[in-house]
Amino acid sequence: MMEIQKGAELCFPQLLNSSCRKPTFHWSKAVLLNIVLSFISLITAALNLLVIISVSHFRQLHTPSNILLLSLAVSDFLVGLLLIPLEIIRNTACWVLGDFMCSIYYNLVASVFCASIGNIVLISVDRYVAICDPLHYPTRITVVRVKISVCLCWFCSTFASSLYTKDMLIEPGRYNSCYGECMFFTSDTAGIVDLVLTFIVPVSVIIVLYMRVFVVAVSQARAMRSHVTAVTLQRSLNQTNRSELKAARTLGVLVVVYLASFCPYYCYSLVEGNVVNYSSLYFLTMLFYFNSCLNPLIYALFYPWFRNAVKLIITLQIFKYDTSEANIL
Repeated sequence: MMEIQKGAELCFPQLLNSSCRKPTFHWSKAVLLNIVLSFISLITAALNLLVIISVSHFRQLHTPSNILLLSLAVSDFLVGLLLIPLEIIRNTACWVLGDFMCSIYYNLVASVFCASIGNIVLISVDRYVAICDPLHYPTRITVVRVKISVCLCWFCSTFASSLYTKDMLIEPGRYNSCYGECMFFTSDTAGIVDLVLTFIVPVSVIIVLYMRVFVVAVSQARAMRSHVTAVTLQRSLNQTNRSELKAARTLGVLVVVYLASFCPYYCYSLVEGNVVNYSSLYFLTMLFYFNSCLNPLIYALFYPWFRNAVKLIITLQIFKYDTSEANIL
């Protein structure tokens, strides 16, 4: 009787000597946690899908800044569609998808992490040029160049993540101690390289660029308030500056929220070192994933074009003839 009871606690009762034990959660806590995280996953995927459809469908939104937002929305969509559900399975239940899918999961996590921070860096560069060098912005930041930059960002992210998880891809399950587990460990050297390339360098670049943008934006705002002219050209220039400043403010909020969700994970890793508290790590991972749900809400709060596009999408008016040319700005 004791043997049966013991076997019932295993992920794979038929593998008594090599099966992992099922995670011990109180049923009410497990149900509540899964419902909340599943809801966040669904909302994240749905909202980012609206962003993807909006920017892809309406030609008026095919601008360099919006293409960068589209790329970020793709990474956020993957978080909602795949990463959060797989993270729920990995932490609240037995891993039943096999060792190969476990290695693919960690490779996907690394790729999306790298692509997200890469997109945020590109957004910061875009706003830096728009505010600090507005006269050359149309020639330096073109749609073609931004598309190439986005493709390079995703290619480099995928390549870097493959190098980072190559041992696991070559030998799936090498870090698992039992069946029903999905674990991944890195060497100290790989951890340091990852910390520098995916945290210290990009975060430093983002902070430096936005500090410069902030200084220039404040000086431009003061100049526009103090200098009033009746010349039409000057008025037009001031209107353009206001538009760029508003875009910089919105994307600044996006970057700050991203860093607020991103930094705790790496700061915890730095402080804890080899001592890992899996509940804290799981919470910080989910905090970072939750950022993918916040980004579309920021667009809805600050961008009228996103609200207009969503109305057309939800009411299915985008299926009408030539709606891609509609004026939604």
